[in-house]
This record gives sequence, C-alpha cells and structure tokens, in this order.
Amino acid sequence: MSGEGIRAGLLPDGRRLHLQHGPIDLIVEAFGDFAEVHAAYVQAAAGFADVLPTLARELPLLRAPLGAARPLPTGPVAQRMVAACWPHREQFITPMAAVAGAVADHVLQALLDGRTLSRAYVNDGGDIAFYLAPGQTLSCGLVADLAAPALDGTIVLTHAMPVRGLATSGRATKGQGGRSFSLGIADAVTVLARDAATADAAATMIANAVDLPGHPGILRGPASDQDPDSDLGDRLVTLDVGPLVDDEIDQALRRGAMRADSLRASGLIHGAVMVLRRRLATVGADLPRLAAA
Repeated sequence: MSGEGIRAGLLPDGRRLHLQHGPIDLIVEAFGDFAEVHAAYVQAAAGFADVLPTLARELPLLRAPLGAARPLPTGPVAQRMVAACWPHREQFITPMAAVAGAVADHVLQALLDGRTLSRAYVNDGGDIAFYLAPGQTLSCGLVADLAAPALDGTIVLTHAMPVRGLATSGRATKGQGGRSFSLGIADAVTVLARDAATADAAATMIANAVDLPGHPGILRGPASDQDPDSDLGDRLVTLDVGPLVDDEIDQALRRGAMRADSLRASGLIHGAVMVLRRRLATVGADLPRLAAA
C-alpha cells in the first residue's frame, strides 16, 4: 500500500509491518491468529494515513512552549502530545517532546481496535507503545549509548506491570546527527510509563536534568544553529562532552534521579534508567543491570 508519500507493507521477514510517511518511520508487530493479525495491520495502516498531514496543520501550536493556558489541538495525536507534556509545563517544554510516543500510541490504538491479539507493539524510533494480554511478556533491549548502539541490557515487560509505553532520550553527539537535541548530557535515559507519549515527555525532561551546569568541558550551542526548525529555538543544547571524573558523572546522574523520583512520586512514570559514560542510575523496580563495560 502506498499513496501521497505513504509506505505501508510487510518487511522481508513477513511478520512485521513497516509504516513510513516523511520523517515518521514505524515498525509494527502483532501476535495472534493470522486473520486477526492481518486485520490489525490493515487497521494500523488506515490509522496511520492521516497522522502526518494532521500534525502538520497544527505544527505552530505544537512547537510553542507550554505556558499558563493549555493548548486545545484538534488532532488525536496532537491531543496526546499536549496531555503528555502538560504536567511538565513549569519548565521549558513543547508538545513536540512527546510526538514519537504519541504517534506510537495512536497507531497501537488503531491496531487493537476490535481485534483479539496476544501481544503487539509499535516502535517509533525507539519510543514504543505495546499491548500484552494476561500472562504475556515482552522483552525490550536497552541501549546505553545512542552514539554507539549495542544491546547493553534487557527490560522484561509483563502484563501485570502498570506500563504500556517505553521511551528513550539522550543527547545528539556532535557529528552523529539525530532527530532531537538535549539540554543535558545523559547518553541515554529510558523511561517506563502508562503510555508511550507519557514516557517520551518524561524521558526528555529527565535527560535534560542529567547535567553539570557551567562545566567547562561541556560544549553547548543554540539549537537553531544546528537545526533552524528546532522547537528549542536559541536555547543551548549539548553538542559535546569532554572528559568527566567519576564524581562528576555521579553528580549529573543524581540530578537526573531526583527528577525521575519526583515524576515517579507523582505517578507519571513507573521507572527510569539513566546512563552516562557507562555509569548507571535507576529509579523504580523491574529495571535491568547493564552489561559490564
């Protein structure tokens, strides 16, 4: 299936559905009876078709920082984005912080509507919305360094956990590019939450908090210099991080853990894993240990 730049079709493995439109690139997999999986994939593709055009129509609103007045977007994905970011409005955030997770949630809802499946997930660039029937589990790999992707740990998600979304955020290393920027220095922050949009927004905020303000070895520059269309505008984003001693790494991780603890206490997240230079901090249970460096 394709039309107006939309691509939808099975991957060569014959099991996973690939949906792509402009910058949105999803991998979808469902488990269950063949007919149910096929019908679910048709529904997912139909639900995906209008996502990008609808978001584009509301882009100015979605790129604006949240303030005292709550925005009222009309599109379902945009509404998810605002809802996920609204609890963080006392600090700088735009609804774009939750766009990948919100798209994953939206497509998962379309996939599941009226279907009987045992498991399913929608992966939007590492931000994942998933469904588990009773007794089912899903294993997700953890990448500790986004600049050098490798499997460093595993999170086993169960039906009993109050988690249906997982998202990872971290800084775009200088010279590596990336789809987003960070105000902090975390290599990776992975968050588990009730849905992917909530996890996405929280991962952004926790990654921003993993930081050493004023450290001379951290190179920062205006986001607009790296991407004129960035919703961060002229705010300073992290471009590179020089050598850090262990005490500095631990200090930065403690700052992120304080933010994660606060979000967990408020019920926004189930847990978080923060990684900087192969050192690790965790908040919450059901979280993995990383492989040795």
